[in-house]
Amino acid sequence: MELKYIKVEVKDFIAVVTMDRPPVNAQNTGFRNEMIQVFDSFNDRDDVRVAILTGAGNTFSAGADIKERKDSIAEPGDYWRLNRAAREYTNAIRECAKPVIAAVNGPALGAGFGLMSACDIMLASENATFGMPEINVGLAGGTAMLSRLMPKSRGRRIVFTGDRFPAAELYRMGVIEACVPREQLMEEAMKIARNIASKSPLAMRLAKQAYNVCEQMPQREGYRFEQNITVQLSQTEDAREAQRAFAEKRTPVFKGR
Repeated sequence: MELKYIKVEVKDFIAVVTMDRPPVNAQNTGFRNEMIQVFDSFNDRDDVRVAILTGAGNTFSAGADIKERKDSIAEPGDYWRLNRAAREYTNAIRECAKPVIAAVNGPALGAGFGLMSACDIMLASENATFGMPEINVGLAGGTAMLSRLMPKSRGRRIVFTGDRFPAAELYRMGVIEACVPREQLMEEAMKIARNIASKSPLAMRLAKQAYNVCEQMPQREGYRFEQNITVQLSQTEDAREAQRAFAEKRTPVFKGR
């Protein structure tokens, strides 16, 4: 798989995915297609148990490439196709079978903010800022995302004003897991990634599936769905190994079955 805008490094079951489209990681069609390729591939890779998504330099992503939208809308349906692609590449992250950690290393604006929200666990450095600037160019976006991520007043203020907010404010609100100095960001993300990578890969896959499904269900039905997964996992070799290791006070050795 040849990649132009995305870099992937895998070590010790952790994939570090770095967006690298200078100067600000603006998202064009090629960028989105590569993101789909990368995160779909993780579903079938036994050497990847967790992924970290970050940006090159000191920018996470400044959002959609407005120039592409302006220059490529020529035929009926063009805008709809661009929008469809914009939905699907974030879905590739959200639906990835492996947990994804966002390590937001700088501004995350518009679709960049959306990329972070598609991840399972979200961290940011102190230099990171967040906003939905679409309103400033006569567009609108982010309401579906922010209505789940933010309290009502703050979410609407972000969309209606285009104002940017610092990472420290999102941390105060409980939106992100941590706000740390820039030089500590990747190590903080790696600590969480190593912890996740140490668990049963089969249990982790089903735990993420349960979370994604149960978010859309009433609690009663969601609890039943989750219990069915627990029954399924109880019959696996990994579960038996984890329980033996717990009793024997040793680190379990998982085989993913």
